[in-house]
Amino acid sequence: MLKDKYVNEIIPSLKEKLEISNIMDVPKLEKVVLNMWIWTYIRSGNKDYSSLKEHLSLISWQSCTVRYAKKAVSNFKLRAWMPVWLTVTLRGDNMYNFLEKLIHIVLPRVRDFRWVNKKWFDKSWNYNFWLKDHTIFLEVPQNDVVKSHWLQITVKTTAKTSEAWKELLKQLWFPFSK
Repeated sequence: MLKDKYVNEIIPSLKEKLEISNIMDVPKLEKVVLNMWIWTYIRSGNKDYSSLKEHLSLISWQSCTVRYAKKAVSNFKLRAWMPVWLTVTLRGDNMYNFLEKLIHIVLPRVRDFRWVNKKWFDKSWNYNFWLKDHTIFLEVPQNDVVKSHWLQITVKTTAKTSEAWKELLKQLWFPFSK
């Protein structure tokens, strides 16, 4: 299990490599956020997005919430209080289980997988990347899928330097490009 590996092997290794004296300063994972953009699906005339909610709940092992537009944008034909995206926040054991599944099972199943890019970090050292197809997860029933949707995955870390996040995700076996 990834959490056991993190506690028993990665924390001492990071503490040694980054020369950190206090164990509380060791970078760790805070949360993983999954977002699925559903506004284009609804704009195309489909009012029922319950299957997408079910798919995201199956992927993340917990129920998702619907986020609505706060104001209307006429150029995009977006009205206030239209459902825009589905989101799930994973913490604790669910976060580690999801990351283990993502790294070892899902990403190797991606067709023409070219590894993930090291440049997709923001200024707070959060890692953001997109999957073009949510059906690569084994939990999603293939016969129920009308249209595949993009899935954004954000991994939030407590790292304060670029060396710290690189080392943390490298030790978690994140498949970065060379």
